[in-house]
Amino acid sequence: MTNCPSFPDAPLNPLPNLPQPPWYANAIFYELYVRAFYDANGDGQGDLAGVIARLDYIKELGVDCIWLLPICDSPLVDDGYDVRDYRKLLPEYGTINDFRRLVDAAHQRGIRIICDLVLNHSSDQHEWFMQSRSSRANPYRDWYVWSDDPNKYKEAGIVFKDTQASNWTWDEGSQQYYWHRFYPQQPDLNYDHPAVQQAMLDVAGYWLGLGVDGFRLDAVTYLYEREGTKCEGLPETHAYLKRLRQFVNERNPAAVLLGEANQPPIASLEYFGDGGELQMLFNFPRMTTTFLALATESAAPLYRILREIENLPQGAQWGTMLRNHDELTFEMVSPAEREFLFNYYAPDPRQRINWGTRRRLAPLLGNDPRRILLAYSTLLTLPGSPVIYYGDEIGMGDDIALPDRNGVRTPMQWDDTANAGFSTADPTRLYAPVVNEPPYDPAHVNVAAQQSDPYSFYHQLRHLIAVRKAHPAFGAGRLTLHETANPAILVHSREWQGERIVALHNLSAQPQTFTFPAEFTAMVATDLLTNTEYKEMGEITRLEPYQYLWLSTWTSH
Repeated sequence: MTNCPSFPDAPLNPLPNLPQPPWYANAIFYELYVRAFYDANGDGQGDLAGVIARLDYIKELGVDCIWLLPICDSPLVDDGYDVRDYRKLLPEYGTINDFRRLVDAAHQRGIRIICDLVLNHSSDQHEWFMQSRSSRANPYRDWYVWSDDPNKYKEAGIVFKDTQASNWTWDEGSQQYYWHRFYPQQPDLNYDHPAVQQAMLDVAGYWLGLGVDGFRLDAVTYLYEREGTKCEGLPETHAYLKRLRQFVNERNPAAVLLGEANQPPIASLEYFGDGGELQMLFNFPRMTTTFLALATESAAPLYRILREIENLPQGAQWGTMLRNHDELTFEMVSPAEREFLFNYYAPDPRQRINWGTRRRLAPLLGNDPRRILLAYSTLLTLPGSPVIYYGDEIGMGDDIALPDRNGVRTPMQWDDTANAGFSTADPTRLYAPVVNEPPYDPAHVNVAAQQSDPYSFYHQLRHLIAVRKAHPAFGAGRLTLHETANPAILVHSREWQGERIVALHNLSAQPQTFTFPAEFTAMVATDLLTNTEYKEMGEITRLEPYQYLWLSTWTSH
């Protein structure tokens, strides 16, 4: 077992006798696709040795925890979410010893590692399923969900609605249908079977034994099925997640469970379980409304969603992001808003998939650094621990010519040499082509150029991250929303241990004037990003296009 080092949990200069937030409350997460990051052996695919080679880069950005997308052995029908063996690595990524080396190297740098734990389903090439389909009498038959009736659980929605017509697939060999919420190559495990419940706990225990600091739990809403329901977020699911939480915390009390539950706001809150279920949950509703606010140049969508999801149990935290490896979903808005978002962000039908768009952050926001940094400012100042998707820190683009969501999973662009410095392999051997169309090609977007330019997007984002980490109020502070008469201005404050930070954002492409909320007008403040001093906050009456301010004032010592 890898020894996990002691990580500092306490913020800078904490006041005595006050509860300190858990480590993940003020952490910066980095979502990393091993295949895309860096190829250390020249075979055209990223690997764990490549991640190790680039850990100093990740540390320099200000990252506290790396989230590894699936690394287990897989046929790769769904980029590793179709797991063939939960205890083996994808051979192209390396060996278990390579994984141990990665964990140790990350921990030496003060970086934690969490891995994807795919609870809901396996690959149809997993030994469990091959046994299950071999005979109805096989002991593994009940490890999966089988039925004679393809209309069973008909109220359950179809996740991949662009490619799937049913959640059931006929198995010719055993003459029954099997249940799957995703691709047919990903049969759902049957959590009504005690052996399945224990097997997945054992999988979690295996990876904890290798030193991981927690798990991102994939598709946690779909673990159980019940007739007459949508088969999402059932009481049995919450009971199992509480059991998993107890199991994990008994082995590593500091380990975190970060759940993917794309649910409406109130339903999302249930996954925290009054503090006894998941510690973290992705905030999908806020991700969508951030893009709605940017498109409409109105703070109203953000004010609305933040009021619905602001009260969390002790120790709970949102995981917040602007983009990730999947589509940007428009599912959690009204039909009219969804149509508006499709037309605004994905006017080309090729940019659309399922319930959203398969575009990266920079193209979505017009490759405008001011607008992208404004979006990051909302990410870093509003409640939640930010998750940065690899490559977005330099403004990488996408390739919509690639199928499915592969267009946002292209090789990391390290420099402007062959293959963008990602690999020494012949370009035809790369797992995916490097983005080669201006303005997102490596000649215009790469790490080396941005690191050498102190005014680059990378350095500006790095500065925002550093300031956020120096002020724990951003991660643990109480949120208060403050509206002005100008709908384009978003104003909120975070208060913790005597420091109050007031964040202002102009969501508009035009200069905006406004009157500062009355409770702050006479306060002395410092702009944390520029060190500009204001004798009175009320003297700030105008924000330039996409301008944002982080103003600090102390209420006590």
